Amino acid sequence: MKTLDLETVVLKVGNHASIEEGMCVMEAVSFVAGEPWSDSPACACPVVATFLRSWNDALPDDDRQQLKRYIPLLVGSKSTLEIERRRSAMAMDWLVRVQTTAWLRLAKLDTEADALASLPEIVDAATLNAALPALHTSQKKAAAARAAAWAASGAAARDAAWAASGAAARAAARDAAWAASGAASGAAARDAAWDATWDASGAAARAAAWDASRDALKKTKEELQVSAHELVERMLALKD
Repeated sequence: MKTLDLETVVLKVGNHASIEEGMCVMEAVSFVAGEPWSDSPACACPVVATFLRSWNDALPDDDRQQLKRYIPLLVGSKSTLEIERRRSAMAMDWLVRVQTTAWLRLAKLDTEADALASLPEIVDAATLNAALPALHTSQKKAAAARAAAWAASGAAARDAAWAASGAAARAAARDAAWAASGAASGAAARDAAWDATWDASGAAARAAAWDASRDALKKTKEELQVSAHELVERMLALKD
């Protein structure tokens, strides 16, 4: 183990050739663990590492520094395949029932948001498959809402959705199909959830620009960031 002053270190976007060039959150983990310099340290849970690599690069500079708290926690976080599967399913569940639901509500698609929010927690093949019909319906409604919004909302939606860690959850849920449902089912659920998030955030960005409450988009992003931190903490707390 090596020491790293978390008060002074500054996390940066992307990967780096050496510590002199800078470090992302996962490169910092490799340094602290005394491993060869890498953004994929062997000691860290690959699911949480995938989440944090993606989130690290999506966050604004100031917000990115909040990830430093996970550096010591990630050292030694690699566990059994079963724990990794459960952590991956947790990311999928958050993407579907929290992230996507929040954007649907902001886009005023409350019926679809309620349908996702009321789904059972995604923990296995049955709950993953049960979520698919509601996800596909939400994605279609969100796509229609986005099509009705101005194309100018695209950039704002993209930045908000990524910074709010939707892409990170999607990446971490990549292998949620491990929960015995088969790769096609897991990929379908993951992609439908991301598409619904993307489309709903686009519609919401346009709506927020015209509503009296212009801070709605920012508020949703900030709330999702808080929730994403809670997700990471829960994934890391999950042990054999």
